[in-house]
Amino acid sequence: MPKGYARTDRVADLVQTTLADIIQHEDIAKSFGLVTIVDVKVSPDFSHARVYVSVLPEENAKQAVDELNQFTKELRYLLAQAVKLRVTPNLKFFYDDSSVRGTHISSLIDNALKKIKNEK
Repeated sequence: MPKGYARTDRVADLVQTTLADIIQHEDIAKSFGLVTIVDVKVSPDFSHARVYVSVLPEENAKQAVDELNQFTKELRYLLAQAVKLRVTPNLKFFYDDSSVRGTHISSLIDNALKKIKNEK
């Protein structure tokens, strides 16, 4: 394995892809729109995982995260069935608004460039 790609990173990637498949195929959070797993951070002892999600439309984000956190036991069970790990981490979901902030910053830059062009 290359240096810098620790076991916690590999487990986090595995948890991310597996949870994305589980959420896509189950009826969890489907009523809130598109739920995407952006990132997963696993603790060094693999007992906890922080799962960062984005939700479209953004207005439903809080409800979707709350519902995902209500179904953590079921999701953890499905994760344990899909992935063979010695310890299946406890899951905690958080809303990641980085894509929304990025879009907002991008639009601000575009507007500033348009103003500069118009002034010339």
